[in-house]
Amino acid sequence: VQPVESGGGLVQAGGSLRLSCVASGSTFDGHTTGWFRQAPGKEREGLSSISCSDGSTNYADSVAGRFAISRDNAKNTVYLQMNSLKFEDTADYYCAAGKSLLLPGLWMFPPAYNDWGQGTQVTVSS
Repeated sequence: VQPVESGGGLVQAGGSLRLSCVASGSTFDGHTTGWFRQAPGKEREGLSSISCSDGSTNYADSVAGRFAISRDNAKNTVYLQMNSLKFEDTADYYCAAGKSLLLPGLWMFPPAYNDWGQGTQVTVSS
C-alpha cells in the first residue's frame, strides 16, 4: 500500500482542517491505518488509528475529543478531521498502513506500520 496524504495547510488556532489519506494503487483493506505527526526536534507521535475489520478507532490523549478518524472504503480514503486546533498541533502529519490486527496498545507505535506516506504539513498560528 502506498498512502498519499493531502489537506495540510495554515490555519488559525481554534480552526479546523481535514486531512485525507488515499491508498494509491491499492486499498486499505486488510490494514490498520494510522495517523501520526512529527514536530521539529520531536519523536513521531501516534494520534489515531482505525481498524480495517470492524472500524474500531483509537486516539491519543492529546487529540481525543478534538480529532476524528474515519474511512470511506469506496474512495480508498482515510480521513483525519481536526477541530479546535492549537499552536502545538503544528507538525508534519503522516498516514501509515499496518497489519490487519494490532495487539492492544501497539497502534500508536511507528514500527507497527509498514507503509508510510510522504506527509503533509500543518501549521497552526497562535
